[in-house]
Amino acid sequence: MATIKDVARLAGVGVSTASYALNGNGTVSEATRKKILEVAQALNYHPNGSARNLKIRKTHTIGVFISRFGGAFYEDILEGIHEASMKADYELIVCPESSTIHKILTQRQVDGAIIFDSKIPSDILIRLAAEDFPIVTLDRVLGVPNTYPLTPDNRQGATDAFWHLANQGFNKLAYIQGSKDAFDNIERTEAFLEAASMTNLCVSVYDGDFTEEGGYKVGKLIISTNDLPQGVYGANDQMAIGFLRAMDEFGLKAPSDIAVVGFDDITIAKHINPPLTTIGLSRRDWGSIAAQQLIKLIENNTPFRSYKIRVKLIERESSRKK
Repeated sequence: MATIKDVARLAGVGVSTASYALNGNGTVSEATRKKILEVAQALNYHPNGSARNLKIRKTHTIGVFISRFGGAFYEDILEGIHEASMKADYELIVCPESSTIHKILTQRQVDGAIIFDSKIPSDILIRLAAEDFPIVTLDRVLGVPNTYPLTPDNRQGATDAFWHLANQGFNKLAYIQGSKDAFDNIERTEAFLEAASMTNLCVSVYDGDFTEEGGYKVGKLIISTNDLPQGVYGANDQMAIGFLRAMDEFGLKAPSDIAVVGFDDITIAKHINPPLTTIGLSRRDWGSIAAQQLIKLIENNTPFRSYKIRVKLIERESSRKK
């Protein structure tokens, strides 16, 4: 394992200069700082802030890097993580996307991390993951040692959504996909279209962006063609709700004019008119399981069990054929 002395030697500087550059303090020219950081990256060297400052191996702290705090979807996951951490007497450092993420991860101010932020590059996570620094991913599968995916069963959920519509006799379907490079979207899209390929049903695919506004725009586009599908599946609830909003503006009703299904079972899904049929899972349990397993891995080297979090179809009025 590389040391700061190795970094200093290869960069042609003193140890103190290397330390200043890596920790963002002291007076170091930008050119020198850049050179030192490049050498550190090449050696896969990461200063351990806890070891340096506290002289202990563990911090008893987990880092949670999540794309945002707002909304019940993320709040439920965080609540589950927090609950499990409290029981194990672990602290949490919770960060949205910010400049502090890289510092916290690289300086090992935490014993492990839970990632739910697709904007953090996978190559950074792959480089940082180590036997003494496990990383749990809720938003991707990295497939390298010391990274542990725990993701929803997107494929089963999308397949269930398709057959829910098909089995009711809806023969002409539209699918609104989210961000094309998102892990959840890729799995949901592949599964929905694979199920459709087993039948002779027509499925038109439209590009959304996982936002209500994206679903609304697709809705207006589809409805303006006067060639309506019988059923619509949105890769998440927000797009499905946006589509329902567009339907309402045009005087169309679900499910009599178009049946609509979403994914995630966000809180508002059951309160809108009509209540939205969706694919749901316990997000609180999801977060709790992630934290429990990560802490057991850190504390006792208990093997992490990566598996798909179970989902289920929640049938409501937006797709129930009368």
